[in-house]
Amino acid sequence: MGGRVLSPVLLVGAGTGEATCGILYLAGYLRRGGIEAFVRLYDGDETEAEVTRTFESLLRRVRPKLVGISLKWFHHVDRALLIARTVRRLDPSIRIVVGGNSASYWWKELSGYDSIDHIVLGDGEVPLLALCNGEEAPPNVVTRSPDGRPRRLPLEYVQRATNTDDIYYSHFNDIFLSQMDQHSFSGWVAPGKGCGENCLYCGGARGNQKADFGRAKPFLRAEENVRRDHQEIAGRTWQMRYDFAGSTAGFLSSTWAGVDLSRHCCTYFLWGVPRVELVAALAATFQRVYMVIDIGCFSEQQRLEQMGRGLLKPCAKDRELLEVIDACRKYPNLDIEISGIGGLPFASKATLAEELRLVERIISLDCVVGYQRLEAQPGALVTQHPARFDMVTEAKTFAEFLDYFERREPGDVSVPMIRFRDAGLEAAVQHTSDRVDALAWKHRDTRKSVAIQGRTRLRNTAPWTQRFTLGEWLGSHRAPAKLAGEAVTVLRSVDGITMSCAPSVSPKRFSDPTLTQGEDGAILLAALAAFEHPTTVSSAVSKLGAKARLDPHSAREVIDHLVDGRFLQPA
Repeated sequence: MGGRVLSPVLLVGAGTGEATCGILYLAGYLRRGGIEAFVRLYDGDETEAEVTRTFESLLRRVRPKLVGISLKWFHHVDRALLIARTVRRLDPSIRIVVGGNSASYWWKELSGYDSIDHIVLGDGEVPLLALCNGEEAPPNVVTRSPDGRPRRLPLEYVQRATNTDDIYYSHFNDIFLSQMDQHSFSGWVAPGKGCGENCLYCGGARGNQKADFGRAKPFLRAEENVRRDHQEIAGRTWQMRYDFAGSTAGFLSSTWAGVDLSRHCCTYFLWGVPRVELVAALAATFQRVYMVIDIGCFSEQQRLEQMGRGLLKPCAKDRELLEVIDACRKYPNLDIEISGIGGLPFASKATLAEELRLVERIISLDCVVGYQRLEAQPGALVTQHPARFDMVTEAKTFAEFLDYFERREPGDVSVPMIRFRDAGLEAAVQHTSDRVDALAWKHRDTRKSVAIQGRTRLRNTAPWTQRFTLGEWLGSHRAPAKLAGEAVTVLRSVDGITMSCAPSVSPKRFSDPTLTQGEDGAILLAALAAFEHPTTVSSAVSKLGAKARLDPHSAREVIDHLVDGRFLQPA
């Protein structure tokens, strides 16, 4: 005999900002299985009091029988526990489930918290639906028994390459609780699952995938289902985002069939040297392409040593990298970012000099540089065994990671780091890191900067403008009933930045941090209207003075703000 059916279901991410796309795949799967599922995709709360207020309104709106918390990224573990405690306090009858990469890795530790009822190990669709249907022994689920001890069945991968026919995006008209939440979706599509490499710095490497997910090797999803993803979201997002899985022109071209992406942007994260055919297909399919190539680290000597020891995925040699950059330059709608990690093992004076030279060369070719120091990740080889590389880590155990993140102030996005034991080497690595950071950010600022003078002609280039009611945009759980019908104008810049203006909603009547309200909202809309056609800055300043009663200095500040967000661009 099975237990009671748990529906509706509310799925949320454990971190601030946009949650992982995994909860969207889960929600569609549950809906197709007869479970009423909703998602809260975007979380902007910073304080514990804000989290409580948000979940009070969410629980009133959805009345869920089960709340699922996606703990994919390890630096969200304290947030996951806060959400679980909050839901338990607000309604003890709700079943609370956590899942994702980090939840699967830390299942023993998480099962000790009485605010968590179940932990899903590995891919969540099949186990979560079984839980919701009240099955007595859902696969790959750790359940707290009445005596408080975790009960875990043998881990068996339930989603092999031949068993993914029912995993795809669907029900985007039903699963979101507000237009704001739906438009927070950044267009992620997962062409495949898993990783076949064992990079020493990564907690999601092949060994951990097998141990925590039961997934022996990575695979591509069925082309038909990836095509369904594109069909479901193409009309609802301004871009598509992919990672290295499925990085062949033939596979992706098949999944794009019948979907017009000519006005979309594309962000593609990959390692190794992309094939010319892939680059050409991306440039021909999308309006703009931003390709991020991960090369491990910027020292070829260091890169090759790690690859030779089986500690790093296959990455490009410098010559191969420069050749692909040169080949991409013929596509005017394609930009490249080269990404690497500083402070990896086997660093030396010679490798640090190599790093700096390659970074300078890449910047001279007008490619963006993505750079960060080596961070500690649970389960990564260098985190678990730093002494093997003459290094020390700021966190290794669950308790150490949790303590680190609980001590962070709101808005702090730092993570525990791994550093060299030798003080002299560590100082040299940090000096190089600071120099690379300075070069990279200076170059980024230069690429974004627009010289604005009085005679500069600008135009409103926001490619997307829509009007909603306040109730539609924020959702009925956030918007006061007496103001739910007030108008909100939502705009998106060419870079995807969203701005929502509600001129008729005074902050004294109701205030929301995601809105530009009252007079401020009216001024921004007036400034954009002034540039509906190519107009000089001086002329627009005069218009804003007459229509919005702005002095020239304030009018210029508003225009500069809109230029920085790329709502206004040179005509």
